[in-house]
Amino acid sequence: MARSAAFPAMAPLPALRDVVTLLKPITWFPPMWAMVCGVLSSGVPVASRWSFLIAGIALAGPLVCGTSQAVNDWFDRHVDAINEPHRPIPSGRIAGRWGLAISIVWSGVSLLVAALTGPWVLAATTLGLACAWAYSAPPLRFKTSGWIGPAVVALSYEGLSWFTGAAVMAGALPSGRVLAVLALYSLGAHGIMTLNDFKAVVGDRLTGLRSLPVILGERRAALLASAVMAVPQGVVVLLLWRWHLAVPALAVAVLLAAQLVLMPRLVADPAARAPWYNATGVSLYVFGMMAAALGLGGYL
Repeated sequence: MARSAAFPAMAPLPALRDVVTLLKPITWFPPMWAMVCGVLSSGVPVASRWSFLIAGIALAGPLVCGTSQAVNDWFDRHVDAINEPHRPIPSGRIAGRWGLAISIVWSGVSLLVAALTGPWVLAATTLGLACAWAYSAPPLRFKTSGWIGPAVVALSYEGLSWFTGAAVMAGALPSGRVLAVLALYSLGAHGIMTLNDFKAVVGDRLTGLRSLPVILGERRAALLASAVMAVPQGVVVLLLWRWHLAVPALAVAVLLAAQLVLMPRLVADPAARAPWYNATGVSLYVFGMMAAALGLGGYL
């Protein structure tokens, strides 16, 4: 009896389908898109480094992004028990401390794959994993800040994923032009992340989460998000034009103009129209990313 009390039975091994659910495959697309932008912006033929391309896709999506989702679900398990009781951890399908164990093991696998891919990819992966843990885990828990939280996610989803794609193809530090454009699109993605906060304004107010819509009010937060998305794209247009990449500069300019047409409708009712803008304006934003990447890589 004493031995049983000292060494309680281990929780049952979770089913594979529940582990996959924990890693949230639906969230992998944005960083994988940014990673492909990085691949194209490098200008290196894909066929020459296809094995590295596969490693980059795995890192951007199921590994690093998947880890971030597992970490977030583990540290949010008590809140999810109220808001999303069907999730694998609060529902008991991933019981005991398996959620934490999966997060740690998947972090290790991510670092191993990155180390085999190259030093610059390892550096980006290490920073991405640090962001994932700092975003959700105490004592930092950046997600409670409306300023830092979106910046951390934007850096991880856009900037580091783009960097990874360019680095795996080049086998070296990406060029200054690539770094400048990925930094600008990463900055603009802060506005996209702010849009995601409009869906939970009431809950954030009740729980004390200081998202930008709570701090600034919905209209001012929407205006700020719009400006943060638009201004970096404008700078990208100017840089592409200065680099004599007229076709991609024009493409990004047209896509930005279309977003500017849509933004007043978003600002008029941010809480109701944020999902609509995500489907329209954000789609134009990411198409602009691809146009810029194609230009940098010499495809346009």
